[in-house]
Amino acid sequence: MKLVSFILLFVFSFSFAQTEEIIRSGNSNLHYKTFGAGKPILIINGGPGMNCDGFSYLAKELAKQNFQTIIYDQRGTGKSDVEKVNNETITMDVMVEDMENLRKHLKIDKWILLGHSFGGIMASYYATKHPERIEKLIFSSSGGLNMKFTSYVQQRLNNNLTKVQRDSLSYYQKKLDSGDSSKETLQLRAKYLANAYVFDKSKAPIIAERLTQTKFEINSLVFESLRKIKFDCTNSFKNFKQPVLVLQGKNDIITTETATEISNAFPNSKLILMNNCGHYGWLDANEIYFNSINNFLKSE
Repeated sequence: MKLVSFILLFVFSFSFAQTEEIIRSGNSNLHYKTFGAGKPILIINGGPGMNCDGFSYLAKELAKQNFQTIIYDQRGTGKSDVEKVNNETITMDVMVEDMENLRKHLKIDKWILLGHSFGGIMASYYATKHPERIEKLIFSSSGGLNMKFTSYVQQRLNNNLTKVQRDSLSYYQKKLDSGDSSKETLQLRAKYLANAYVFDKSKAPIIAERLTQTKFEINSLVFESLRKIKFDCTNSFKNFKQPVLVLQGKNDIITTETATEISNAFPNSKLILMNNCGHYGWLDANEIYFNSINNFLKSE
């Protein structure tokens, strides 16, 4: 019995193999992890300015469906360090180059992209540069195909907080802005801010942990790059024939109107709106979120 148990454990572990590596990409180190085996799915996490750690759960769940899932630290975050951080080393174009270098390193011809939040912006920009490398495209609570969403997202965020949460967030944000980047200030700011991102507030501590990992300098430089290139992919996908899935929570800081605009920009797209769901579908609407993705991935 012990021998059988050992063999079963070994087979399970082997079938769910994980690899981790740091490669060179231009003037940056690029850290990535893979899970499982099968058709490759690149998961592009949100932020900008956050590492990929919080997306291991999503990667592992999708890998169970016989896919090779890939997560990576965007340059300047996590283990993907850059020699000099400035507006030349942190741009949308070099971040697309990082994705391409990773694809070539893994010897992938075409892959499926899943972009969450800012990751959706990154995925759409990559799609304007390398549409032939994409088999399918998934937008998960994505920022828009242009910068219009930035005009309302702060108000949506405030609307998702109670007055006490808003006042507390404002207090700790002012401390941060004045130069107090202590661990306590970052944790308490994140504690209140996290409530804006989830419908089920019991899940807020999960998001708060992620928020403390934000590198604000990277965040600022990425948005500077988006403004510099006048980011707008709205009319770029009229000839994009690959299947597209857009997943959007109705209670998100991103509106369903933005999700609809994304869906309408692609000829072969499907939009799924999730009730009682904020910015993280796998936390607030786990069943419909994963069922929608799995059905989409398995469809021809």
